[in-house]
Amino acid sequence: MKRRTFLATAAAGAALAPAVVRAQRQTTLKFIPQIDLAFLDPHWTTAYVTRNHGYLVFDTLYGQDGNYKASPQMVEGHVVENDGKQWKLRLRDGLMWHDGERVLARDCVASIKRWAKRDALGDALMSATDELSATDDKTIQFRLKKAFPLLPDALGKSPSPMCAMMPERLANTDAFTQIKEIIGSGPYKYKMDERVQGAKNVYERFAQYKPREGGTPDWTAGPKRPWFDRIEWTTMPDASVASAALQSGEQDWWEYLTHDLMPLLKRNNRIRVGIQDPTGGVMMARANHLTTPFNNPKIRQIINAAINQADFMQAIVGDDPSMFYTPLGYFTPKTPMASEEGLGIYLGNKDFTKIKAELAAAGYKNEKVVLMVAVDYPILKALGDVLADVLQKCGMNVDYIVTDWGTMLQRRAKKDPAEQGGWNLFVTGWAGTDHLNPAGHIALRGNGDQPSAWPGWCVSPEIERLRNAWFDAPDVATQQKICADIQKQALVDVPYMPLGQYQQPTAYRSDITGVLNGFATFWNVRRA
Repeated sequence: MKRRTFLATAAAGAALAPAVVRAQRQTTLKFIPQIDLAFLDPHWTTAYVTRNHGYLVFDTLYGQDGNYKASPQMVEGHVVENDGKQWKLRLRDGLMWHDGERVLARDCVASIKRWAKRDALGDALMSATDELSATDDKTIQFRLKKAFPLLPDALGKSPSPMCAMMPERLANTDAFTQIKEIIGSGPYKYKMDERVQGAKNVYERFAQYKPREGGTPDWTAGPKRPWFDRIEWTTMPDASVASAALQSGEQDWWEYLTHDLMPLLKRNNRIRVGIQDPTGGVMMARANHLTTPFNNPKIRQIINAAINQADFMQAIVGDDPSMFYTPLGYFTPKTPMASEEGLGIYLGNKDFTKIKAELAAAGYKNEKVVLMVAVDYPILKALGDVLADVLQKCGMNVDYIVTDWGTMLQRRAKKDPAEQGGWNLFVTGWAGTDHLNPAGHIALRGNGDQPSAWPGWCVSPEIERLRNAWFDAPDVATQQKICADIQKQALVDVPYMPLGQYQQPTAYRSDITGVLNGFATFWNVRRA
């Protein structure tokens, strides 16, 4: 090529470059998730980052709106017969898997059965079910032992693990083994070939996705319209780097803005800061009930009473009282099932000299307490630091294990004693939507060492009895009384230690519109 021709070609390419960049910017959404996406199977883990990924790729039979009401999503509707003991769910037309196959009812039956083995509300639904079958390619049928009015709520629950629909061949994978392929019927396809674990995940719009017709987009309910051709998740564990990337326009949306940077980003008129989920984050410390010292309920009670929840919340949000709520019980504050029963123990100063004596009297013998803290998650790092300080003031021998979120999730599944690679405590959090009532409240279960039990393996026959009674309660007043009784019993058995509720802000560029309330969903989001 002659030099003159080469220079002309290069100049033309340089002139086109900005236009190409602008076009890519219009069709690509760049997102900073709360934490690395360590696991891709939405049935396998309760991690919210996996739930959010799940809703991009997989669809659900029902959605849930901001009033926590279920509405049809993959189904066009349902018919209830035989005094509520038979449900027929009819799939809507045009549903396709990402591999080009048609969605069939038998796929959904297999998916429900797999999910129910990992979910508290799913377990309750299947316990009430005599037979779940596909009577034809589009009809899912439940024959129930007794009426279960919460059936749509169970199948459409937004808290994790979500009831993701997947092809039968994947859904037949053991519920305690992760699926090998990520194929759903949702608005976006997962680009496994572009995954960089710990750094990047990519999604591509599914051209054959057919949004449901009618309704208003709200949380996971209503039409899901994918406007962006491509969504890129880039993990940025350092908050200052994430903030700089958002301010420069390199990134479009930061899922979990840290509270200390909120005033800075609020002053930037090119960035919007808001609270997506009004139920907030409810935080907890979970003890391992299988091993010493926390297999002793008296020791769990003493440490639970040593907690001043305000200290934990201020470590996350600072001193702004509008951003946190204490005392937190075992149900989301200011919702119908919440109770103040017994919560005075979390208030006021603590006498650690007295607490040390109580622990010794209860049988604590200076055993090592392995506290796992996912330090790549700033909120959990802050909570872990405060908890370590409380435990040390109580006279406990604390082994503070610095880990990352993915490794912590793997280790917490181990039931071995701490000295054999197990653990004693970890800190974590849930959305308030998970703790509205006993139905899906997996951390409040007392089902012990069952396969469906959450790590920590609390044994409480009385909590289980009360939970079953809640499902059969005739009215809201009775349900509220049962929930107050559950809280009383939880303060005895201590399935976990509540640490407080806080509000979690999100931040995105001002040219991004259509961000829905709830959690980070990506349909209906577009660039102005």
